[in-house]
Amino acid sequence: MIRLIVRRSRDATYFTNDAAHELDSLRDGAPGWWMRGGGDTRDPLAVEPVFTSTERSKVVGYDLVVAAPRPISMLIALDPLQAPGVISAHRTSVAASLDYLEQRAVVVRDRRDGDDREVAARWERIVSFTHGLNRHGEPHLHDHVLVGARPQGSRTVLDSRALFAHAPTADSLYRSSLRYELAQRTSWTAWRSFNGIEHVLGVDEGYRALWGGHHQGRGEKLTWRRAEAVERWRGDLERFEPEGIVLAPHGDRNQLDEHSFSAQLEGHHDVTRRDVVAAWANAATFGQPTREVGDTIDRLFPELGQSRGIREQTIGIARARMIGQVRVRGARPVHVAELSDWTQRSRERSGSWSERSR
Repeated sequence: MIRLIVRRSRDATYFTNDAAHELDSLRDGAPGWWMRGGGDTRDPLAVEPVFTSTERSKVVGYDLVVAAPRPISMLIALDPLQAPGVISAHRTSVAASLDYLEQRAVVVRDRRDGDDREVAARWERIVSFTHGLNRHGEPHLHDHVLVGARPQGSRTVLDSRALFAHAPTADSLYRSSLRYELAQRTSWTAWRSFNGIEHVLGVDEGYRALWGGHHQGRGEKLTWRRAEAVERWRGDLERFEPEGIVLAPHGDRNQLDEHSFSAQLEGHHDVTRRDVVAAWANAATFGQPTREVGDTIDRLFPELGQSRGIREQTIGIARARMIGQVRVRGARPVHVAELSDWTQRSRERSGSWSERSR
């Protein structure tokens, strides 16, 4: 889950002082990188202008923590030769998730003549910091994305309710993009199970137990050198005990698990665009680029195309799950790369995705 941390201080030294040396030689450049704006990311005075607000608001911005699933984070320790590709895939996916938030979640409320409207807005600056460890020295690939509370050209702060409402969907898009980008940039294959567990094909589940990430204490914030991190991981690996590898589903890697898509909408009465986008992204077992997910949803549900903010237009559950089409043709896998219309799936059935994956 993308974590949103409310910022009430413009002090950026927590981010600028962490050189993230654990990723030296693996990461392209410094830990800080600009999605919009510019300046030396090691200088807090260059970063602090990201935080913008108004005189009436105590909130100056947000720290969006975007973290890779644990099995993918572990690759930076298990496969240093391909770690640069892992980090590149992560950063590309972070940027894609922020693009979604800016398009659909960054709004300001405009109250005129008794009408409360949500007006699309845009951040003036966006900077992010890439780190590779948690406080206990375990591999933990994540970014701190810093944004302001007051959008560019606005006299008021953004509606934080919309930002929090869309964060789960942005996380689903990040993970879907990461699964896809990882396969494009490395030899590793990441996939998501029907139950929502992220896996990497060939990575033993014992590593997940070794670097569980859950500890009683939060741990002290330390600065690790690259050599220290590598030595720590080497020592950890001496305690590794294999538990087995979970096999990925067979079949076309561009197909969508329709059963998973439908199941994630179960229990909804009214469905928003963010609900459908999240369900689709999560059902893309081996991932899909964020832009393709959005284009597909807007093609299938054109009535939701302009939805944004907290008050998105809704559709019924039957429309969202396309019950009518499913009854006619039966449940089949969706080939996302060729999809132009939902009914394009009316080919000869060769076995459902769930049948092939079990």
